[in-house]
Amino acid sequence: MLVLLNGAPGVGKLTVGRELSSLLEARLLDVHTVYNLSFALTEFKSEAFFKTIRSVWALADELISELPVDETIVFTETLAAGSPWAEETWARYERLAKERGPLCSIHLSCSLDENSRRISSIGRSDKRKPQDPEYARSWHERDRPLMGYATERLLTLETTNLSAGEAAQSIRKWIHSEILS
Repeated sequence: MLVLLNGAPGVGKLTVGRELSSLLEARLLDVHTVYNLSFALTEFKSEAFFKTIRSVWALADELISELPVDETIVFTETLAAGSPWAEETWARYERLAKERGPLCSIHLSCSLDENSRRISSIGRSDKRKPQDPEYARSWHERDRPLMGYATERLLTLETTNLSAGEAAQSIRKWIHSEILS
């Protein structure tokens, strides 16, 4: 099973992903683990940037293919509709799901005030994550739909008043009702 936590920067995908992967005894591959090689060694959004990410994907996908098929993998992403890159990334998840079992898409969101608080938290810079509350504001103002609304298994979860543990428990419960029941 693949679990994709999708949402705007700073909504808590990695924090929830850590809690959820622990609850599900799953592996966690967050978007910044994939992207940080590109951020470190290439110019942002250059051809080399995207080529590097595709190379990391190829390696990750090879390693994923060697895992037992019943092993759950939790991913984090920020995929909004209207971007060719997001569409390419989404197609990768659909392909992985065909090879490994169901894809559960989880759309995480929170209020702008909470998003601004979370995005500016200490520790985000360690993973080269954006920390500017204006960046969160711009995502809220654009209000682009997230990729995956047409997927068979979709949970939309508003996390403003939830701890990461509570959000992970809600997702786990939903997954059990969708997949494991």
